[in-house]
Amino acid sequence: MREGILQNTGPFAKLIFSVFIVLSSFLITLMAGLLLAIPVFGMGFMELIDSLSNIAHPDYVNLLRYFQTVQSIGLFVIPPFILAWFFGGNTLRYLQLNKKISWRSAVLTTVIMLSAIPVINLIAYLNTQISLPDFMSSFEEWMKQAEESARRLIENMLKAETLSELLFNLLVIAIVPAIGEELLFRGVVQRLFSEWTRSPHAGIWISAIIFSAMHLQFYGFIPRTLLGALFGYMLIWSGRMWIPIIAHFVNNAVAVIVYYFIQQKQISESVEHIGAEREDWAIALFSLLFAVFFLIVFYTRAKGAGTATENDPDKQ
Repeated sequence: MREGILQNTGPFAKLIFSVFIVLSSFLITLMAGLLLAIPVFGMGFMELIDSLSNIAHPDYVNLLRYFQTVQSIGLFVIPPFILAWFFGGNTLRYLQLNKKISWRSAVLTTVIMLSAIPVINLIAYLNTQISLPDFMSSFEEWMKQAEESARRLIENMLKAETLSELLFNLLVIAIVPAIGEELLFRGVVQRLFSEWTRSPHAGIWISAIIFSAMHLQFYGFIPRTLLGALFGYMLIWSGRMWIPIIAHFVNNAVAVIVYYFIQQKQISESVEHIGAEREDWAIALFSLLFAVFFLIVFYTRAKGAGTATENDPDKQ
């Protein structure tokens, strides 16, 4: 088996190299995306730059989706494959993409994520109630402005009047980020910090915190960190990257689909906040219990499958 060129390099050096690859990939992809956007959108270069300064405007929603996709590919999708080649040699093995999953595992992963929605909403609500000390008021104001800008961008991206627009939103907001972010944060970052700290738990939580911080949304920081940790443990237990990818996809896809049906006035806006309202806290409690129950089932099945593979050389 071919070794990676940097396979025996220390974790800190690997992290520095990873930052370099991620930034380089992002800049190169962004420049390529800008050049490609000129003929695709029929804009001159300066006109394109001017539109990017006002990309939150509803008139530029397709341009917003386009650059969101370009950004995701440059930041999250391409770098993990490059880094896996340098660090592990066998790219698919390093990223734990070489093992298939059963339909039962996929269904169980989906059930866990759907069960957890109300309690995630409650945690998100509680996160919004956090206030910083007075001496950090200017920082808190900046965070609120950043949060509002992010909210406007997301709402513009989520607007969809047709089924084709809904499917495109699922691609841009659910499929591409689920694959890219999991490959980078769980496939590379989590592994490197686990090696550095010699603790899989530390690796999981550090990468989850970085994963959440990268979104620059303070008022969703805690639930996103917990989701990142959940994805990390699901990867460790199962040994299959497709599990956290599916979990991440389900989490994002539900938000996209729910928002679509709210726009179509087929469901109430209250569905978005189920579990967060005070009268729904009982639902959030049951959500937590169900999610924990199914997570225990997942853990038991994953460990059982791992033991069976270890005892059967033909399955390794």
